[in-house]
Amino acid sequence: MKAIVGPLLRLMFRPWVRGLDHVPESGGAILASNHLAVIDSFVLPLVLSRKIRFIGKSEYFTGTGIKGRLKAGFFRGVGTIPVDRTGGKASEAALRTGLGVLQSGNLFGIYPEGTRSPDGRLYRGKTGVARLALEAGVPVIPVAMIGTNIAQPIGKVIPKFMRVGVVIGEPLDFSRYHGMENDRFILRSVTDEILYALMSLSGQEYVDMYAATAKARIAAGHTAEEVASADAGSAPGGRTAPDVQVPGPPQEEDESSVG
Repeated sequence: MKAIVGPLLRLMFRPWVRGLDHVPESGGAILASNHLAVIDSFVLPLVLSRKIRFIGKSEYFTGTGIKGRLKAGFFRGVGTIPVDRTGGKASEAALRTGLGVLQSGNLFGIYPEGTRSPDGRLYRGKTGVARLALEAGVPVIPVAMIGTNIAQPIGKVIPKFMRVGVVIGEPLDFSRYHGMENDRFILRSVTDEILYALMSLSGQEYVDMYAATAKARIAAGHTAEEVASADAGSAPGGRTAPDVQVPGPPQEEDESSVG
């Protein structure tokens, strides 16, 4: 499945990438990414030489018939691990799964916002990524997906053919907080630092609200602008927003393009 899907996705998206040297050649690490579209989990593995594991709803793997088997094979092919995300223990199950991946010396991909951005902005991060980083004792590598929301807007199943990008930042070391994974203030501080790094890489506007909350308000009839306006304009942790534009393809295409 991967041998078929990989070349097709490269042809569709011709992904460009910056910062590949920030991904270690071995050992466990968290790749913490902004989340703009479903295809994020398929585009990121295209630019990496190492395999990256994500978690996905168990329903993705339990479909019946030809369509169900193809869907399950597709998600397995791109490194998705099925996790039961229903019920009160869903977050704990996801954390344990990620911890196992990292302790085995592998790369684990996570979206700190918890769900896709409803409007292309960067939303408040959930602290699970911080707890995972502190428990596993591994670096966090910020990753910014560029243009995937344009290739596949919310509600569109089939993405359009266009170039998308991936910007990988320098690893963030949180070893100074070793043993403090149960301190909620530390977890929030670490999460905000990760989100600030994402904001600095992506050039996105930040909204100090959970994306799931924004989606609920939009579903209730508010516009995205109305929802974001009161909480936009700053940066995670009350910092000053960095002056960063949304990046484009690098000049040295022969060195930084995949596809």
